[in-house]
Amino acid sequence: MAAKASIMPVISKLYCSSSQVVLVVRRRPHVVNGGGFVVTDCSQKVVFRVDGCGVLGTKGELVLRDGNGDALLLIRRKGGMVEALSIHKKWKGYTCDYEGSQKLVFTLKEPRSCLARTNAIRISIEPKGSSKEWDFEIKGYFPDRNCSIIDSIGNIVAQIGVKKEVDELMASKDLYHVAVKPGIDQAFILGVIAVLDYIYGESTRC
Repeated sequence: MAAKASIMPVISKLYCSSSQVVLVVRRRPHVVNGGGFVVTDCSQKVVFRVDGCGVLGTKGELVLRDGNGDALLLIRRKGGMVEALSIHKKWKGYTCDYEGSQKLVFTLKEPRSCLARTNAIRISIEPKGSSKEWDFEIKGYFPDRNCSIIDSIGNIVAQIGVKKEVDELMASKDLYHVAVKPGIDQAFILGVIAVLDYIYGESTRC
């Protein structure tokens, strides 16, 4: 009997599946609702949407929504003098409760240079439950649609890629897939991808 996958909710256990889930990401052009992307499941149902900061949005701010359009995650780039003095720029992801108060759930550090393929992008889950400096890391290069999100002990929790038949039809790579491992919070993974999209100047960027 196969071992049951451990559930790792970051945003909600509602977005953790007991089996691997493959999601399809389709980028929206900036002229449509300010850019961003739409995420569908294997039945082509919209399960997530990310709004960029194009038409009415705010620079350095992204919103992850569920399939009904309700906000799940507000992601902000940390600003001010602290950022100017820091080596790494940071992104912070917040959930909102019914009363509107925000709760910090993850922090992502940008690489020193987006041009270098070897710079680590690391994510910490908040509040920190251990002494580890980081909980997840990006391996590979997002603009190539060939990268993985791994945990601190080296397990792959999500893979981002382009299927060969899709790659041939869409050289622009506006369509790619994300395989999320069992027990991993899909909403959290898409929040991380939203930040990667912005860092590398793609559909969510102003």
